[in-house]
Amino acid sequence: MPTPAFHTAEDATPAELRWASFRLMLMLGALALVVVPLLRDLPLGRGARTGLLAWLLVVLALYWLYAGMGYRPLLLIQLLLFSSAAALLSLKVLLVIIDVRSLTLLRLTARWLIMLGAACAVTNLMGMLIMIWRPGGHDSS
Repeated sequence: MPTPAFHTAEDATPAELRWASFRLMLMLGALALVVVPLLRDLPLGRGARTGLLAWLLVVLALYWLYAGMGYRPLLLIQLLLFSSAAALLSLKVLLVIIDVRSLTLLRLTARWLIMLGAACAVTNLMGMLIMIWRPGGHDSS
């Protein structure tokens, strides 16, 4: 199994930081422009669609953490938020299966957790871009 070129954005060279921020921007763009509309078109309930999105975000957050695509604290918070949302939505789907349909608070809470996780992802990207553009922000080695 190949090891990533760098562990976190703190340890990255400027070239690695540019490449990682470009890949992260592409992934976030594809998620917003392609995946979310596709999930909306699926013939599932709102909770199940949001649950699929949450699990996809968990997988992406794990990949970003593994590939060192950002700052470790933000990536860990993001993973925690997405995992919590996925767990809540999985519980909501399970409750619907056993015919308990009145707990919409679970879905609403999960949506807010996903939004907070997305804010962490954008903050992570912005931090990486600031480090690239900031004069003297990174060594040129």
